[in-house]
Amino acid sequence: MSGTMFEGSLVNAYGDEKVIDGCAVFGCLNLHGTPFSSEKTVKAISHMHVRGNGLGGGFAVYGLYPNHKDHYALHIMYQSREAKRETESFLADSFDIVEDEEIPTRDNGRVCDPPILWRYFVVPRTEPRFHDDYVVRKMTALNSGERGAFVFSSGKDTGVFKGVGFAEDIADFYRLEEYKGYLWTAHSRFPTNTPGWWGGAHPFSILDWSVVHNGEISSYGTNKRFLESYGYRCTLQTDTEVMAYALDLLVRRHKLPLDVAAKVLSPPFWSQIDLMGQEERSFYTTIRQVYASLLMNGPFAVIVARRGEMAGLTDRIRLRPLTAGVTKDALYLSSEEAAIRIVCPEVERVWSPKGGDPVIGRVGQKTVESERTVSIRVRA
Repeated sequence: MSGTMFEGSLVNAYGDEKVIDGCAVFGCLNLHGTPFSSEKTVKAISHMHVRGNGLGGGFAVYGLYPNHKDHYALHIMYQSREAKRETESFLADSFDIVEDEEIPTRDNGRVCDPPILWRYFVVPRTEPRFHDDYVVRKMTALNSGERGAFVFSSGKDTGVFKGVGFAEDIADFYRLEEYKGYLWTAHSRFPTNTPGWWGGAHPFSILDWSVVHNGEISSYGTNKRFLESYGYRCTLQTDTEVMAYALDLLVRRHKLPLDVAAKVLSPPFWSQIDLMGQEERSFYTTIRQVYASLLMNGPFAVIVARRGEMAGLTDRIRLRPLTAGVTKDALYLSSEEAAIRIVCPEVERVWSPKGGDPVIGRVGQKTVESERTVSIRVRA
């Protein structure tokens, strides 16, 4: 797929496709699974407006489709009506389509040449135990082809909304005030080294995984080759895409706990491993050898989410900022502490996670995991 697809006219203040600015990321998870509106998330990401440049913004929402919670929700952007007709023929041959509709938007004059945006609630035509793999295979075929279509969200009870513009303008365009979810993540700006286009905005998603990222994955080439050996296809001309696919591979397919997967992506240095006890040293040596090509080099801070779970992670020497905050009801993750405090003045604890140490919150879990040694026993 062409990197200029759905590109439109760029609207950043500098008149350039590539502006080296600091991205903004934000996430909020209600630990009881209680849905809440977009207000806090939009307010927080707009408070970090100066970290953006208008080349892109986006949101991921969990728990927003209660009437379709058992169906895969496919959000698709089209280059033309012809592309839509061709893609819908492909979908009809591959899925039972329960319902489809145009994604509601409003013309606010502040986003850039939007594509045709449609969503489909579908059931795969295969055995339930193969559903996830089937959806990944079909979405990969669509996004790797020349149909003029791009699937930018494909999870159950999950929706990604993104495009070219500032994050708060994208929220207004998609009418996000009409949705509620128990988990929201947000991103402002665009991939540092790639042109601005609708499909390239954050979050990046596969099934119910979503990733928002501040920084740069300099190991992209190595990571991409490893993931493609497992059938993934990196077609978006951006480094962040490998993070979403790596998590899907490690957690869904290889059954690693999320905290272990985080240590694959951002592991201890060999000099640190050499100082560990025998069992811990053996564990980290193994994951660094088995998954050497999934180590993510370069400066990054990411917020990753899936149904019922949100986590924050930085590179090993913390070259990009990430702040965590908690109350008895919620976990907040943000590029800046100020964004947390402006939407939650009553926050009970705020801290900066150590480089490479994940902060993990889960629905139904009263405490947030952070700054601890990863469990060495991997579940069967």
